[in-house]
This record gives sequence, C-alpha cells and structure tokens, in this order.
Amino acid sequence: MHQMTLAEIARGLADKKFSSEELTKVLLARITQLDPQLNSFISLTEELALEQAKAADARRANGESGALLGAPIAHKDLFCTKGIRTSCGSKMLDNFKAPYDATVVAKLAAAGAVTLGKTNMDEFAMGSANESSYYGAVKNPWNLEHVPGGSSGGSAAAVAARLLPAATATDTGGSIRQPAAFTNLTGLKPTYGRVSRWGMIAYASSLDQGGPLARTAEDCAILLQGMAGFDQNDSTSIDEPVPDYTAGLNGSLQGLRIGVPKEYFGAGLDPRIAELIQNSIKELQKLGAVIKEISLPNMQHAIPAYYVIAPAEASSNLSRFDGVRFGHRCEQPKNLEDLYKRSRGEGFGPEVQRRIMVGAYALSAGYYDAYYLKAQKIRRLVKNDFMTAFNEVDIILGPTTPNPAWKLGAKNSDPVAAYLEDVYTITANLAGLPGLSMPAGFVDGLPVGVQLLAPYFQEGRLLNVAHQYQLNTDWHTRTPTGF
Repeated sequence: MHQMTLAEIARGLADKKFSSEELTKVLLARITQLDPQLNSFISLTEELALEQAKAADARRANGESGALLGAPIAHKDLFCTKGIRTSCGSKMLDNFKAPYDATVVAKLAAAGAVTLGKTNMDEFAMGSANESSYYGAVKNPWNLEHVPGGSSGGSAAAVAARLLPAATATDTGGSIRQPAAFTNLTGLKPTYGRVSRWGMIAYASSLDQGGPLARTAEDCAILLQGMAGFDQNDSTSIDEPVPDYTAGLNGSLQGLRIGVPKEYFGAGLDPRIAELIQNSIKELQKLGAVIKEISLPNMQHAIPAYYVIAPAEASSNLSRFDGVRFGHRCEQPKNLEDLYKRSRGEGFGPEVQRRIMVGAYALSAGYYDAYYLKAQKIRRLVKNDFMTAFNEVDIILGPTTPNPAWKLGAKNSDPVAAYLEDVYTITANLAGLPGLSMPAGFVDGLPVGVQLLAPYFQEGRLLNVAHQYQLNTDWHTRTPTGF
C-alpha cells in the first residue's frame, strides 16, 4: 500500500480495494517504525487521522467521490492546524496550538484528505538543508548522511521514504523545488497568490507560496487542485479561476517552445548535473518540443537582492514573537527590556537571528535606500527578463540546483555557501512565477532535479510537460534502499 501514488490510492478507494481507515493504519505504523531514522515528522496526529479516515469512508459509502477523499497527507509545520501544535520548527512556538485551520488545511480537509501529522522544517522556513530546526536535522532517505534540502525537508523526506504519498510544503526561495530535487520528487511552487497564505506562518510575505510535494506530476495536480483558489481572508490571494489540472496532463508537447538560459550553465554548475539536464532536453525534443537558447541577464543579481528582501520582510514579520504577544517567554525577567531580549534570544536559533539582524540593518535609517530599495529595483529587472523571455518561449528549463545534496553539517560554518545553492530557484519567487522540479537522474546515488518555469497561472502547462516526461522516463519511480 505504501508504494501507491495519490492517483492509485484514489482509484483503489473508488474500487473498494481497501478503505481509508486501513490505509491510514498501515501508514501510521510505517511512520512509527521508520521515521526515527529520518526525523521527518514533528507531530503525529493518529487520533485525528483515524477520525478523518472513518469520516471519508462514510462519505464514500454515501456515494461521494473525489481524488482526495480518504487520501493520507501531512502538512508542513507552518500551516496552522486547530488544536494541534504548529511550531514552525522553532523553540519560539514549541507550545503553540493554533486556534484555527489555515485555509490550505481547511480546503484539503473539506476535500476529505486525512492528516497524518506535521512535518519537520527549517526554523521559520529559513534554510536550504533542514538543519536549523529546533527538533533536529532531517535526514535524506537516499543517503542518511546527507541533507534532504530545505526548508520543506520534512515533507520531502517523508514522501520520498514512502511514509505517505504527498504533503504540503512552502516555497520562499526554492523550498519546495530544492528538496524535491534532492529527494527524487516532483514539487510545484504555484504563481504567487494562487494558493492562500492565510494561516501560513510568514517568513517573507511577498515571496512565500504554498504548494504540493509528491512523487509524480499527476499527484501534484491532484493536491494543487485541492489547495488552489481565491481566499478573501488573504489580501495577496488572486481571484483567478482554478482550471482542472488533471484534465490537461495528457496534452501533446508538439511544438512546445522551451527556453534554455545560457546563464544556467556557468562554472558553478556540477558538470554531471549539466549532462543530466541535456538528457532531459533530448527526451522532451523526442516528444516534439523545440529548444531555443535564451538569456536572463539579471540572474547574477538575484541572490544578493533576495537576501536583502527576504530577511527584511522576516525581521518585520518575526517582530511579533517577543514573549508578550506570541511565543516563548523567558523565566523571571528583570524588566520589559530583559523580557524582550532573553525571550527572543532563547526562542530563535542562530540562522533566524542572523536573518533578522540582516533584515533590520537593511531597513534601518540611512540604509533603506542603499539596500532594500535597490533590491526591489533588481527584483523588477529580474521579472522583466522573464517577461521578455516568455514572449519567445512557452516554458524555461534548467537545473533545479547546482549540486546534489551535501553532507549534513558540511555548510554549517559557511552560510553564504548554502545561500548560493538557491541560485536557480530564487528568481521565480522574486518574479512570482510558477516553477516545478521533477526527477532527472542521479549523481553518486543522489537524486537530481530539472526545473521548469512558466508564465503566471500556467501551472497546468508545467504539470503537462512533467507528466509527459514522466510517462517516458522512470526516474520518478525509483525508491531509496531500505524504504
């Protein structure tokens, strides 16, 4: 049962081959048995899961149907879940139980999805390795000595290890796509505003976007269908009709124009990954796609711009966690200043503190124009590059990451080295574009992903291309040894 995709589970439930309750019990037992190796879960919600599974079986017995009705999933631990700990991977929120469900959680629950638990993540979604979590690092099921990527590493590791078929995740600078690449999954960052951010604890409000992590493009389409849509509670949500993502999966790729930016293949890219990307291009050409070289000239400025904008927004968003309004409170403070300082000093880990300090500096008097304003201008240039490119091509293809997953702890002493791993993913967040990573092969036994980017609200196009590619390759079917 644990090897089934979301689509296969939907068919099995519809054909009464098994019940949601039976499947849920199997997966809960599997998580209990195997997750100690991975540390992919922060909280397991057995009682809720069995209650939701029984309710889903009753709904099916009454004639209801739906791809997510009775399907087991997990939520990244920054989606608020009513009455269940929502920690954001931080000591600051270790004892926080949300009084309401995030819109994404509520929508998926209404569709009948079964919540098995909350997955581990980098603290407040800040990191590329899932090593900054208060609850300890997550291990990559393909090699337990390596990172699974971040910040959605818990969701990625759990799905890759077949502990469950799919999970929710969020992407601020690549935090869905990079873990997907590192763990041999398909991960989709939707257009900014396509999925509600209400109830999703913010890192950088103008960059964060929720999306699905699963093994196949078909499964991502099913999960995105349940997540997407306008939400009046979220002022950044866009009132745009949600298409049937699964209906468009089988479209022909004949004549599809794929742009390959020359800037993607510089000195920083592992040549073995470059070769796998070229192999992916050849596969898509066999399916009728036309390849065209393009240029994204301002890509080189994206990392410095991102690492000004994101920390600036984080310093503002995280100011509420002060031991008074929200979050951890220190013991026996001497006065109000001591309460603030010690509560935040004890509650936040080193990476979060580093980014808050960078952000506060960039927003301070005298530096706002020099740093934050300039970074926003670069952001516009990055967006303009994409708009120019999409006048010539339908999608853009390249590597998801410059290197395969690194060893645990390898970049802890050099944060900038970890930041540079986001070079291919952050531009989509700066521009608000949809992006997808799909499995493309292996380097030294570690998975590699190929990234696809599309114009606004063209998630269906990305899923179509990825699905057709997966019908003609088998990378996405490989399972890590021992799982």
